[in-house]
Amino acid sequence: MVKVITYGTFDLFHQGHYNLLKRAKALGDYLIVGVTSDYFNKCRGKFNVQEDLMTRIRHVEESGFADEIVVEEYFGQKIDDIKKYKADIFTVGSDWIGHFDYLNEYCRVEYLERTKGISSTKLRNSNALRLGIIGNEQILNRFISEMAFVSGVEVVGLVKSRDDLGCHDIPVFDSEEILLKNVDAVYINAPLRERPKAMLRAIEKGKHVLTEFPFCPNYALAQKIVMAAREKGIVLMEGLKTAYCPSFSKMVSLVRSGLIGQLLSVDARFTQVQGEHMHEEVRLSGGSIRALAAYPILAFIKLIGTDYKSVSRYSHMESGVDVFSKFQLSFPNAIASGTIAINAKAEGNLVITGTKGYVYVPAPWWKTEFFELRYEDINKNTKYFYKFDGEGLRYEIVEFVRSIRENGVENPFFTTADMLEESRLIDYLEHMDGVCYF
Repeated sequence: MVKVITYGTFDLFHQGHYNLLKRAKALGDYLIVGVTSDYFNKCRGKFNVQEDLMTRIRHVEESGFADEIVVEEYFGQKIDDIKKYKADIFTVGSDWIGHFDYLNEYCRVEYLERTKGISSTKLRNSNALRLGIIGNEQILNRFISEMAFVSGVEVVGLVKSRDDLGCHDIPVFDSEEILLKNVDAVYINAPLRERPKAMLRAIEKGKHVLTEFPFCPNYALAQKIVMAAREKGIVLMEGLKTAYCPSFSKMVSLVRSGLIGQLLSVDARFTQVQGEHMHEEVRLSGGSIRALAAYPILAFIKLIGTDYKSVSRYSHMESGVDVFSKFQLSFPNAIASGTIAINAKAEGNLVITGTKGYVYVPAPWWKTEFFELRYEDINKNTKYFYKFDGEGLRYEIVEFVRSIRENGVENPFFTTADMLEESRLIDYLEHMDGVCYF
């Protein structure tokens, strides 16, 4: 019996996939098909897969060519599978010519001619989401760079928030009103004071909204925005990249599953030294709480929840601006502490303490790609590594597009309820009595 093995994502199963499997089966007597997992796809830089793993497996099964299906979950698995299943032939499409020649050491490698004129990428792009951009602040550089890794989105144009920055060869619209007539969704990165009204105008026109963080520092206004989006069936998302980072989600799941026992405290730090550029951070946000508190709050919400009983705050001021702040939330059975600064520096790590052990996430924890579960017995310590690509913005873009494609479903990684809680806490921290200034 000649065993053949092949691999693929098989997203949006089409004639090209069918033809490839048919030709692969014709090479031997028994065909093993490896279907890449959702996580492994992200590890390989495929951020725009539209169908989940079980759907893609079902499509392969329905083709009728696969005698056995396996899930590809890690780099190097092809060698392991060839040995495990005693495969005689490894085959993939001709667009990979030369890439898998190293497997000739283990079996024969065959590259099959691809079906011309069709691909999953073309199918995803055939009905691309038309995206407009409101604001051209400095983060736009990173956003546009990350967009290159996500198919199915077309940037139609932008409306400037300032004239002294470039537009990356993106068409510039004379007004927001004209832009909104030509798009399906908007990404808002205007200064914070301008974002709420921009969100409301976009929602009123029926456009999905991805906005930079923080969502809205005015809780009453935040409620109005969320309610408007819900009434219109509009996807409203905050671009807090860590929320959509695979490693952060895995870490939260492990902690919530009780691996370090009962959770007692969460300590999160995010500090920056702006120096002479501090005025830019103030212009965009208004101080350390508005600029950076969203990140520790994200960790608190996801790890402990929102049932805090009291709040305290300590701040260092310069020219009437809180450039350094510490705040603490007291929960019934836990404490959360955040350290944030726009003109001071501290270790940017995250430490989560439990009754059995603790989690250590090194700086910069908001770009989580490694964390460790640590115990009294160091032999029980476990390290976890997950790929974090680029600036991380591609993760939020993918989730934004996915939520829209799934008929406006609310994204589970950071819901509007989470956004409202963030808004409520930032609003309270900024206006609370009893702040200790030093």
